[in-house]
Amino acid sequence: MLGTFLITLATALSLLIVDLVVPGVNIANFPSALIAAVAIGLINSSVKPVLSTLSLPLNFLTLGAFSLVVNGLCFALAAFLVPGFSVHGIIAFILGPVVLSCANTFISNYFVERNLTLTGNTTNQGELPQGNPQQ
Repeated sequence: MLGTFLITLATALSLLIVDLVVPGVNIANFPSALIAAVAIGLINSSVKPVLSTLSLPLNFLTLGAFSLVVNGLCFALAAFLVPGFSVHGIIAFILGPVVLSCANTFISNYFVERNLTLTGNTTNQGELPQGNPQQ
């Protein structure tokens, strides 16, 4: 539960970064970013695999470059469904998901560095359990 919340929070913060960096991506406020993060997660888990499978021949012919279009379509679909989140222009369509992925990776790695793993476990995985070794 905590892991899902942290992933959604990281995606919402990443969307706010995308709003600042990419021209054409507009997010009205933080609640819109949270709703958009949930929408992007649902679309990436349900619609994106279908689109990726259907576009496999084009993706093969373009040596993987068509996957940028599939990511842009999913990003634009989330913007269409969420009020307060909009994507305008080809730059935002292609560059928005790329910046979102980079920012999300950075923020997720920050959570891991701060020992807040995305699974909700806050213990250090490298520590051995303390106890009497002669038991």
